[in-house]
Amino acid sequence: MSLRQEAAAIGDDLIALRRELHKTPEIGLDLPKTQAAVLAALEGLPLEITTGERLSSVTAVLRGGRPGPVVLLRGDMDALPVAEEPGVGFASEHEGTMHACGHDLHTAGLVGAARLLCARRDELAGDVVFMFQPGEEGFDGAGHMIAEGVLEAAGRPADAAYGLHVASDMVPRGVFTTRPGPMMAASAGLYVKVVGKGGHGSRPHTTLDPVQVAAEIVTSLQSLVTRRFSAFEPVVVTVGSFHAGTKRNIIPDEAEFEATVRTFSTEAMDRVRELSVRLCEDIASAHGLKAEARFEPEYPATVNRADEAAFVAETVKDAFGPERYTEMAEPMMGAEDFSRVLENVPGSYLFYGATVMDDPDAAASNHSPRAAFDDSVLPDGAALLAELAVRRMERG
Repeated sequence: MSLRQEAAAIGDDLIALRRELHKTPEIGLDLPKTQAAVLAALEGLPLEITTGERLSSVTAVLRGGRPGPVVLLRGDMDALPVAEEPGVGFASEHEGTMHACGHDLHTAGLVGAARLLCARRDELAGDVVFMFQPGEEGFDGAGHMIAEGVLEAAGRPADAAYGLHVASDMVPRGVFTTRPGPMMAASAGLYVKVVGKGGHGSRPHTTLDPVQVAAEIVTSLQSLVTRRFSAFEPVVVTVGSFHAGTKRNIIPDEAEFEATVRTFSTEAMDRVRELSVRLCEDIASAHGLKAEARFEPEYPATVNRADEAAFVAETVKDAFGPERYTEMAEPMMGAEDFSRVLENVPGSYLFYGATVMDDPDAAASNHSPRAAFDDSVLPDGAALLAELAVRRMERG
């Protein structure tokens, strides 16, 4: 049987695992229930398994029957602090926490790939590292796993690495998509506290109002992007959190906001750092207040090597048919810590349509409390990961 046929035969098991994980989502680097579920799912397979020292990771190494390259396959496992809206019978049982980004599918899919490849162990010309990773959602789980040695888990450096991410919208169900070069953006956080002098809302002239100044800074950050950066150098600055005050007639002492910054180049990110911090400080100073601005780099850009992206496209078309692949027209401004793996290992990241709607543009996006994923895509996702490993090892 083909890998796709073998994956279909275990499809019910993978769907059951995904739904179990969906009911018990966990956030961050400490995922004890998720780790236990993965270890149980891998039990009995001919794998060398280790767990993380400072995080609930699982690294499993499969030794092939013949010598050859080391291929790393990654699945992230963590959830988000999102309250799931009712809609499925296996909804989250952890209040305020949800697998809104589809990482439950990633985990189940990687378990499926492990089962498929273990069944062909003697035929494999190389070794496979299965990277079950916590903490993708802002906790740099990939960085922690790299520090603990995941890229050398087979006893020598990985030669290629692949990761797959499901999409609840944008991509038609069952379609795989990637692109050569930059695929996802680098990210950073801008944290700003504006310090003034509070007082009564009816007498603003006796205060130093941090709310008005912080609001002016927020607006000016958008002008910074459009007036200091070329339209051909994509930069996004989005303020997602703004907090100040306790009551409408009280001017507070402080106002705080947080912004996410996205770029595709190190040069652009360095310029945003310099210009944004200076802008915050100067606007506050002009009004007689003080701004404390902190700029924290997060993930680098996710960059696919051109030959590896072409290899992914070729594999999809050959194993599933040309209609199951489309090349991404442009990169996404989302960020992803698999970028740290691709900084060290040639490889490619790709997206996989798992929308429950016939029109993906009408579906709720990843990270939405209404995000929904069709778990019928799981067998083919697992099969593709296994195909990539087998074909990459055969390529040498």
